[in-house]
Amino acid sequence: MSTAMNRRAVLKAGAAFAGTAALAPTTLRAERAAINYWHTFTGQLEFGALTNTVMPMFAKAHPEVSLEQEPIPNSEFMAKMTAAVVSDSKPDTSMLASERFADLHAMGALTDITDRVESWERRGDFDDSRFASVTDSEGRIYGVPAFAFVDWMYYRKDWFEEAGIAPPTTMEEMRAAAIALTDPAKGRYGFGMRGAAGGQHYIGNILESFGSPVQRADGSVGLDRDKAIEAMDWYAGLYTRDKVAPESAPNDGFRQIMEAFKTGQTAMLWHHTGSLRSISEHLELGEEFATLPMPAGPAARVARLGYASHAITNERNADTAWEWLKFWGEPDVAVAFLDATGYFPASTAAANDERIVSNPIYAPAVETLGFGVPHPSFPGYAGWSENVALAAFQQILIGSATAEQAVDEMIAELDRAIN
Repeated sequence: MSTAMNRRAVLKAGAAFAGTAALAPTTLRAERAAINYWHTFTGQLEFGALTNTVMPMFAKAHPEVSLEQEPIPNSEFMAKMTAAVVSDSKPDTSMLASERFADLHAMGALTDITDRVESWERRGDFDDSRFASVTDSEGRIYGVPAFAFVDWMYYRKDWFEEAGIAPPTTMEEMRAAAIALTDPAKGRYGFGMRGAAGGQHYIGNILESFGSPVQRADGSVGLDRDKAIEAMDWYAGLYTRDKVAPESAPNDGFRQIMEAFKTGQTAMLWHHTGSLRSISEHLELGEEFATLPMPAGPAARVARLGYASHAITNERNADTAWEWLKFWGEPDVAVAFLDATGYFPASTAAANDERIVSNPIYAPAVETLGFGVPHPSFPGYAGWSENVALAAFQQILIGSATAEQAVDEMIAELDRAIN
């Protein structure tokens, strides 16, 4: 990120309107007209969409509000919010990832907004399921869904056509295609594996697709050892046995897997709709690359609908903060943000907008909305997945542990996390 992007950007009253919709201005009491917002939009594309699209649209609708935003690296977010809670210096509003809800709720970082949501004029635009990941066991709501990270797969359409290989629909078809398309002599690999930061997301998916979800449908938590071993052996085997991932895979995070795909080093990549625009800047959509729903595993087809919500984290300016939260629910705002980033709308009304459903680019994401599931969410999950599951998987990749040893470590630490 550039130095300018690292600095806090402040949008004052009267900022220029750069959005696509003329939303009617509203008025608030002057003493409630300044708020701040913490988020994890640290990439250039998404940060630009926030500051050049959404915030100017908000300024047009709310010229009386001064909104200050602060980008926080995803890996530092929980530590910073924890420190803010302890020091009583929480921001007014914050991004709220579904997988972090349980931990943030447990530490008292979130404000109950149930009454505001239920009386909101756009409440009917959202399916009840959209609020499930930000609702506690007593039915209290703590966030407004803003957009969704819809899992899907990118693939090099030109490479597949050249090799005469059909796009994969199952994991075994994907593995076979990855083996066929790997040619180290040409610097080509079949699959861009995210073995470092952020890779825990796919470990959870693989476990569930092989029949061992971390959190079951009834809410209980635990792993089926045999199925988990099968899952980790298959997934790590793409690197250790099949050699279809770059040698750097154990250390590859978001930036590395994206650069490898954009520059023609990998044939397939798992990510979400939020990276569509970034990849499109380097490869020709529909010609060089295309998208598919996530492939089905032996037990289930698993794709996450990772709803990112916004929460009021400090009650001092709750009325003004609420205006910012609900603004993201406006269909024109959601579609404008999608156009700028590829982040899919959380609003059912926006997702059904003709500008989306009539565009074949988004067809795999629309299909995924029918079978996708949210991330597991229970106290301790974020820490376990990032610090235990990912580390154990990396040990398999570098040959320091077997799949059995890694899964036993996951099971033992998961038990400690929940008990």
